[in-house]
Amino acid sequence: MASRDLPPPTSHAPPDVPTGLTLFLTIPYAFFLPELVFGCWVWILVASTQVANPLLQGWVMYVSLTSFLISLMFLLSYLFGFYKRYESWRVLDSLYHGTTGILYMSAAVLQAHATIVSETQNVHNYLINTAASFFAFITTLLYVLHAFSIYYH
Repeated sequence: MASRDLPPPTSHAPPDVPTGLTLFLTIPYAFFLPELVFGCWVWILVASTQVANPLLQGWVMYVSLTSFLISLMFLLSYLFGFYKRYESWRVLDSLYHGTTGILYMSAAVLQAHATIVSETQNVHNYLINTAASFFAFITTLLYVLHAFSIYYH
């Protein structure tokens, strides 16, 4: 009779994801808030400068704003439990954060180039671009750490 209570060996058991505020204290989910905060700083700082290279900083704005919105949707899906409906949620999360880490690295390098170019033009814009570059590289690191930690978790 005890064998009837066991699930079949091919069924999927979703990983334990904490609920409530403990979600923000558990690796890899603890990376969500810093990703959102530092990513928000990137696009706020880039938007507040005089854009010297629209193509370069347009890519930085696209990557940072899109990543912010998608990460916010991922966070909300974890908070509301939408991940429980899909079997491949962990793979999707890892692929998203890995891809975003690569895209953010390209955006951070382009923002660093825009910082170097703006060095001789205006000191105020140079300082804002420097801060945006710093936050872009920090956000890149957070996305890569999130991807690896959810992959190895």
